Amino acid sequence: MRVAMIGTGYVGLVSGACFADFGHVVTCVDKDASKIDRLKKGEIPIFEPGLDELVAQNVKAGRLNFTTEAKDAIADADAVFIAVGTPSRRGDGHADLSYVYGAAEEVAELMDGFTVVVTKSTVPVGTGDEVEAIIRKTKPDADFAVVSNPEFLREGAAIKDFKIPDRVVVGTDSERAREVMRELYRPLFLNETPILFTTRPTSELIKYAANAFLALKITFINEMADLCEAVGANVQEVSRGIGLDGRIGNKFLHAGPGYGGSCFPKDTLALTRTANEAGSPVRIIDTVVEVNTARKKAMADKVIKAMDGDLKGKTIGVLGLAFKPNTDDMRDAPSLDIVPALIEAGATVRAYDPESMEEARKMMDGLVYADDAYGAIEGADAMVIITEWDQFRALDLDRVKDTLKGDVVVDLRNIYSPEDMSKRGFDYTSVGRPQG
Repeated sequence: MRVAMIGTGYVGLVSGACFADFGHVVTCVDKDASKIDRLKKGEIPIFEPGLDELVAQNVKAGRLNFTTEAKDAIADADAVFIAVGTPSRRGDGHADLSYVYGAAEEVAELMDGFTVVVTKSTVPVGTGDEVEAIIRKTKPDADFAVVSNPEFLREGAAIKDFKIPDRVVVGTDSERAREVMRELYRPLFLNETPILFTTRPTSELIKYAANAFLALKITFINEMADLCEAVGANVQEVSRGIGLDGRIGNKFLHAGPGYGGSCFPKDTLALTRTANEAGSPVRIIDTVVEVNTARKKAMADKVIKAMDGDLKGKTIGVLGLAFKPNTDDMRDAPSLDIVPALIEAGATVRAYDPESMEEARKMMDGLVYADDAYGAIEGADAMVIITEWDQFRALDLDRVKDTLKGDVVVDLRNIYSPEDMSKRGFDYTSVGRPQG
């Protein structure tokens, strides 16, 4: 089948490359000429493991193309995916749908013959209805169907999530559209992937409900971590104890500095706004948003407390800036709250992240960047672990002890053992665990 992917951001680029790898002919369209030029040269604008090889293979095979010219791509397409950004709108927290609606107008003007228009962007309930109205108004005689097909991609594991998903959700009342979507996802039938066909509003809500529930699990275990610290319990054992219950599951029960990234912060906020407008508030998610915002700020206080309340003239070596490992994404990363607070408290912050330092430079001032983990902590009074990259999990602790000027280690991801760190002479602080 022929696919046009409108938008070459994270979702559009990964989805386009994976559809091409399924054997479809995919054209990715973006108005950003510099981005398209980079993609044509084989330069991937985001860090996602395996994506560069996947793009290169399918470009070479002639199944994946990049262009700024939407006309031919849309006119020839069986399905046009709208995969543009829906950031939080300033002032009220609603999803900004201007890019989605702009894309809908462009698709309407250029489509030729029956076309399935698919919203892949994360959009509030009712967006599909508005997209359909825009297309109908722009081109009254258009032959089309609007489908909701939300993405469930984890940054750092997106290719696997696309090719071996837990489920595919498709929202449409059109049988013609269902047939097109079945054909697009036919390679997944071999893995017996559940494909849930439902209505558009239901499909749109499934995406927000899923992200809100995962954010809820993260926030819940973080609050349990605070309680563990207060009563002398171990949050990792609590997590295991409840996670072995099949009704709960063990995923997203890792205590830390709070959730961030491109999805959970904006999607929880958008869901609360939608719910309030519908007269059916989701108070539990309101609380999740509030608690998570406060938690990221509280992590800086945890570091300051570990330094006996005084950071003036001290150097803090920070390991990890991205919101999670295996990505360069800095959007709503906990480091954006933690690092500025440490600097404001009088510290010099020297940081290292394997992939996100270029992005961090655009978003934070006043910190020094190192070439590796040991360079970040050289002569520092404390080491603070914010992101749990694999390379930080097996540091040479004897070298760390020799490299640090002080002995304070604040591990916000619980990747080391309190007992072991204490035996090695570190003044060790972690999250929700007895400190050794």
